[in-house]
Parts: sequence; structure tokens; C-alpha cells
Amino acid sequence: MKLILAAAMLGGAVLAMDAQAAGDPAAGEGKVAACAACHGTDGMATAPIYPNLAGQNAEYLVSSLKAYRAGERGGGMSAMMTPQAQALSDEDIADIAAYYASLE
Repeated sequence: MKLILAAAMLGGAVLAMDAQAAGDPAAGEGKVAACAACHGTDGMATAPIYPNLAGQNAEYLVSSLKAYRAGERGGGMSAMMTPQAQALSDEDIADIAAYYASLE
């Protein structure tokens, strides 16, 4: 019985994390002004040195932005991305990721 209860609690926590990480694409659209300078409002990069974000996996974008924010991701564009990500809350990151993931 204890095992079933523990599994149910863990499952509920995972579902809550997924819902929290999902983000709001409509809210994210209003938060991409700084991102759009390099990645485009439509998720298509403004120059070949920047990655396209349209259709990118939301979990990957969340993970990447949080790693930049924490200073855990180096190389490449980290000197530019770290300060940008540090200005974002967890909700901002989830919303931005949901927005870019929703684009094709």
C-alpha cells in the first residue's frame, strides 16, 4: 500500500512539473523582443550564425535557457545568451519556449 501511495505521489509531482513547464505560447509571443533580434519573431534566425528556434522542442529550449541563466552552458554564444537568460523568470522561459515550439 505504501508503495502504491508513493508511486501516486511521484506521478502527481511529475504531472505538475510537466504542466508548469508547458508555458503559454500567447504570453511567450509578447516576451520574445530581445530573442527576436537574433532568432527572429517567427523563430527563423536573422543570420546563419544563430539557430532557428521555430518548432524546436520546448523542453530543450527550457533546459538550454536555464543552463545559460545558471552559467552552466559555455562556448558559442554564451557571452551573449547568459545575460539575456538571467533576466528571465522560470515562467518567462516556459512561455518563450512554448511560443517558439508552437511555430513551424
